[in-house]
Amino acid sequence: MDIQQVLFESRDLAYREFQAKLIPNIAKESILGVRTPILREMAKKLKKEAQERDFLERLPHAYFDENQLHAFTISLEKDFERCVASVEVFLPYVDNWATCDQLSPKVFKKHRRELLSYIKKWLAAEHTYTIRFGVGMLMEHFLDEDFEPEGLELVAELRSEEYYVNMMRAWYFATALAKQYEAALLYLQKGRMDLWTHRKTIQKAIESNRITAEQKDYLRSLKDRVS
Repeated sequence: MDIQQVLFESRDLAYREFQAKLIPNIAKESILGVRTPILREMAKKLKKEAQERDFLERLPHAYFDENQLHAFTISLEKDFERCVASVEVFLPYVDNWATCDQLSPKVFKKHRRELLSYIKKWLAAEHTYTIRFGVGMLMEHFLDEDFEPEGLELVAELRSEEYYVNMMRAWYFATALAKQYEAALLYLQKGRMDLWTHRKTIQKAIESNRITAEQKDYLRSLKDRVS
């Protein structure tokens, strides 16, 4: 399969305009406008035809859509060690929130204990989207039956000037409030985060349907409580 040819043939220019507005930090010329269902089907075809290794080694990619396809392809990998290796090769090339957030390997669900050590390494990185990915993996895998209180501490103590890191931190804590309210609330009561992330967390939590009206009222009272 000639990947770039298929991508160009699948372009949707109206969708490209929409995407360009959502991802302002990358060049519009790098966006082709291929819709997600098409990219997911391409990823499945690459796996089925055993072409994924060749594609995954072609870094950096020229187009946003190739990066999206790369993320979807890695996410289908069933071997944990191979998947993590591919993730670590790819993360330094991720340059936008959309690709970062689409990278969600299914195999991670079966290897959460091993995953946690990698997450800690990603959180300690300097690259914006490596850090964001680490926070996203904590949110996806460690706020439910495998809840790790340590995750709250790891995210709270992060300090970054990057919008896309702090937005993910706020998203993480808003989700934690919905799933592990009492544990997450302590971090807001103690003012453990910077003011922007603290307030954004409360804003996102108040917008959530998973937070009760009583909880929302109390969260509003914490808007300015930071250390």
